[in-house]
Amino acid sequence: MPIPEFQAFMLPVLRLAQDNQEHSLADAREVLAQQLNLTSEERNELLPSGRQRRFDNRVAWAKVYLEQA
Repeated sequence: MPIPEFQAFMLPVLRLAQDNQEHSLADAREVLAQQLNLTSEERNELLPSGRQRRFDNRVAWAKVYLEQA
């Protein structure tokens, strides 16, 4: 399964936040990965730069755009 674009993570991140508890970005990534049934190979896929995992990057961008909104 290809990793969805960051926009696809925005609603799941909002749903996670609706419990009014504080969640770290690492916690959010874990919950989202489980919801998507991502394999460790999919979670560890790197961006073309080879410096960051694609999944982590997309979840982080979803968070950034939600904060801006």
